[in-house]
Amino acid sequence: MTKIAYLVNQYPKVSHSFIRREIHGVEASGISVGRYAIRSCHAELVDDEDQKELALTRTVLESGGFTLLKSLAAAIVTRPHQVLQALKLAVKFGRRSDRGVLRHLIYLAEACVLNDWFQADGIQHIHAHFGTNSTTVAMLCTALGGPTYSFTIHGPEEFDMIQSLSIVEKVQRSSFVATVSSFSRSQLYRWCDQSQWDKIQVVHCGVDRSFFTDATPIPSEPRIVCVGRLCEAKGQLLLVEAIKPIVAAGIAIKLVLVGDGPLRPQIEALIAEGNLQDHVEITGWASGETVREHILASRALVLPSFAEGLPVALMEALALHRPVISTYIAGIPELVIPNDCGWLVPAGSIAELTTAIKTAIELPAEVLAQMGQTGAARVLEQHDVAIEAQKLANLFKDMTAKPAVERGLTETRDLIVPLVQSSQ
Repeated sequence: MTKIAYLVNQYPKVSHSFIRREIHGVEASGISVGRYAIRSCHAELVDDEDQKELALTRTVLESGGFTLLKSLAAAIVTRPHQVLQALKLAVKFGRRSDRGVLRHLIYLAEACVLNDWFQADGIQHIHAHFGTNSTTVAMLCTALGGPTYSFTIHGPEEFDMIQSLSIVEKVQRSSFVATVSSFSRSQLYRWCDQSQWDKIQVVHCGVDRSFFTDATPIPSEPRIVCVGRLCEAKGQLLLVEAIKPIVAAGIAIKLVLVGDGPLRPQIEALIAEGNLQDHVEITGWASGETVREHILASRALVLPSFAEGLPVALMEALALHRPVISTYIAGIPELVIPNDCGWLVPAGSIAELTTAIKTAIELPAEVLAQMGQTGAARVLEQHDVAIEAQKLANLFKDMTAKPAVERGLTETRDLIVPLVQSSQ
């Protein structure tokens, strides 16, 4: 049986339910998946499914500093040439990065620990999520003589820091790269040589079939829900500003913010400043089932993001037959068709966001229901996790089916050639 490792900086995590679903989908295709994380965020987990995943996940930094040093020392003794090459790579990437060389030397030690685990667990290939430190560690594992790697790039962080994260070289050294939308693929096309384009595959994040149930009635209460981490990129501050004119006009509205994050104190201060306590509720982190209940209790989901990949919250709301309000950015227009299954507004426009929210709370329920039905059909077509996970599974099987010698030659070439070029 093909056995691969999923490597994420933090896993499981409240906002990473899409990774959990993807792993389950890959396993359903007949591939064995080991879960590995760099660090844990177990304190914030509220979902039973995440707790189950936590029990299956090995976390590098929980093994302690002594284990990191021990694995690094053993690697130096048993494979000094590969450690030297990986060290050069870590220093090279560290000099480019805003995290510095020391942090990348720690990544090298983490890679040594993981390679020990991968060898013991029979891992044939590594798949990382996000082009940040998890992919850096995966790449160093390969450089140390470990399994090949691939990664999924989401954005926007990776695209904001394309050079400091060395994304182009990570693509070059990888077996393949998955992106979550055509937009994110195009951003890699901007930076990567055309010879690398065939590696870049669109594999959508998805929702499982449990979301595709019979439609529930649209509630009459003028309630709107926003699901997401409370942070600058999601635009919740703008959202609070956008409902002020609605409240001032004497129109009933309730906005529920499901999530938590660093922006919560500022959002709470803005709510108090506008005397909006009766109109805005912040729930904090919620389980998947509770999120589902909040979506079903609302007339629409709103996510006025400034920067995104393609938000899973939009997929979940549409799958539950609720129209959505979002912005004309990144991959969102690939899913949300204006006036068909929701509304799109220019990012940063308070006035147009206000108009869209007011429309959603005043439209007849039967109109919203039709929009929700259209949205559910789009999600089923584009974001069924079973279909998307099978795409990944096929890529994993193709990769691990290659003869070991062929894969080894490719890895050696990809590692040494850039190092020779950089020394000239």
